[in-house]
This record gives sequence, structure tokens and C-alpha cells, in this order.
Amino acid sequence: MDLDAYTAVHRERWQELDRVARARHTTGADVDALVSGYQAAATDLARLRRSAPRSAVGDRLSLTLFRARLRFTGTPVDPVSALGAFFARQLPAALYRIRWTTLWVGLATVLIAVVVGTWISTTSGAVETFGTPEALRRYATQDFVDYYSDHGLGAFSAQVWTNNAYIAATMVAFGITGLFVPYTIGQNAIGLGVSAAIMHSQGRLGDFFLWIAPHGQLELYSVFSAGAAGLMIAWSWIAPGARTRAQALAEDGRALISIAIGLTLTLLLSGLVEGVVTRQPWPWPVKIGIGTVALAAVLVYQWVVGGRAFRAGERGDLDEFERGASALTAG
Repeated sequence: MDLDAYTAVHRERWQELDRVARARHTTGADVDALVSGYQAAATDLARLRRSAPRSAVGDRLSLTLFRARLRFTGTPVDPVSALGAFFARQLPAALYRIRWTTLWVGLATVLIAVVVGTWISTTSGAVETFGTPEALRRYATQDFVDYYSDHGLGAFSAQVWTNNAYIAATMVAFGITGLFVPYTIGQNAIGLGVSAAIMHSQGRLGDFFLWIAPHGQLELYSVFSAGAAGLMIAWSWIAPGARTRAQALAEDGRALISIAIGLTLTLLLSGLVEGVVTRQPWPWPVKIGIGTVALAAVLVYQWVVGGRAFRAGERGDLDEFERGASALTAG
């Protein structure tokens, strides 16, 4: 193929395509010209590439086609803008959707812990099954408190954060089973009840609440939220409503799995409180107050910011362009 001759024949059409692709405002006729011109120019480029895989003419035409394609497919989302939209709308809306379930999970945890702790404390010989009198005394008077100061500040905070974030992520991810969340919540609640009963048997129940209060408020609420997200993912396929089970699971799974990212950050905050604040020799009202402020900030984000995003139509799912078109369903 004679590249110069081929270019001379089609140059005017390529220039027109480039003009429309660069135009700030386009009419309906321009859009038609853009689509038809793009198709024709793509064919021209294929012929040029067969004759000469690399040429200045082919490179210029390829750039023109790229500009034209962006006009009718859209430009890629700016990562900074996407990140801002995620934290400003998608994540708080997803958290808002699980607000009541979070409270129910928290209530269930407290009830189980109270029942277990009360039963162990009031049943003769029950506490002794957890260790010798010396071991129980050492746990209540030394181990429980020393746990917060035995390790370096940074290492302890990182250890607590990664452990709790792992638990929260697995609760969200495996919540689809419908069984993993109740099992994990039950385990955590029983562990709290046992610890409280042991501390009570040694006359240290007050220390139990004082030492977990600064960080425990946000830490436990984050775990409750993880359980709520997992349960709602399971409920999406158990009771999908007007949607198909696959559609319900896809929509709610995409929206609610993102909660794991948010909980990783809230657990980082609670880990910092546990690693930095709890061990300090400050007055207990100050330490507990810091934990309360941290929890309050998360609650405002979930209930206020999330409620505003939810009422604006946000559900935490991807945009339609990103997730693909959905089929219409009855209802």
C-alpha cells in the first residue's frame, strides 16, 4: 500500500473526526459523525497497520481514535474523586443500612455475656473449672491488667488492630453462610462472660469494666457492625424480595463488603486507643471519655452522614456504569 496516497485520500475525513473529538460542545449531527467516523477510521488504521505496523500516520490516527473513543465511552474515573465519593457517600450509606441490625447484634452479645457470666458466678464450683485458685487470682490481679502494658506501644497497637480487623473482615466475608456470624458472636460473648465472672470471683469486676471501657466501646461496636453486615449479606439470598437471589446477593454483597474497609479504619482507631490511652496513668473519666468521643465520631459518620447519603439515593453499591445494567424485576 502507498501510505502517502492512502493518507491523501482519507486525510480530510480523519481531520473531521479529530475536530469533532476535540470539540467542547457537540450537536446530534456531530455525535453521528463521531460514531461513523470512528468506525471508518478504525478500519483505516487496521489497513495501515497491516501495511506498516509502525508509522507516523498510523500513530496520529491512533491518537485521534483514542480521543474519539473517550467522547462516547467517558474518561476513566479520577482515583482521588472515586476515593472521596467512597468515603463521603458509599461507605456511610452502607453503614447506615446496617444501623439497626448492629444494635440487635450488640444486644444479643450483651445478653449472652450476662447470662454466661451470671450462671458461672452463681453456680457452685463453676469458676474453679477455669483454673486453680492461684491461677484465677493471678489472672484477676495481674494478667488482665498487664495485658495492656506487657508489649511496646506500637507493637501492641498493631497486634490488636490486625487481630480485630481480621475478625471483622471474616465476619463480613463469611456472613454469607448465615452460620459464621452467630458462631463468632457467641464465642466472643461467652469469652466476655467468662472473663467478667472470673474478675467478679476475685472482687475485681470494677476493674474489668474500667480497663475495657476506653477502647472497648468502639472495638465492640465495630465487631457488632461486622456481624450485622455479614448477617445482611446472608439475608439477601435468604429473603431476596422482588429480586432474584443472584441479583440480591450481588447488589448487597458489593455494597456491604465495603464495610470491611471502613471497619478496618475504626478498629485502627480503637487499637490506638487501646495501645496508647488505656495503659496511661490518667484519670479513668479522661480515658473513658476519649473512647466515648471516638465512638461518637463513628456514630455521627454512620447515622448522620450515612443517613444523608442514603436519603439522597445512595445504597453503597457501585455506579450502574461500573456494575453493568440490571434486569428489570417485578415489584
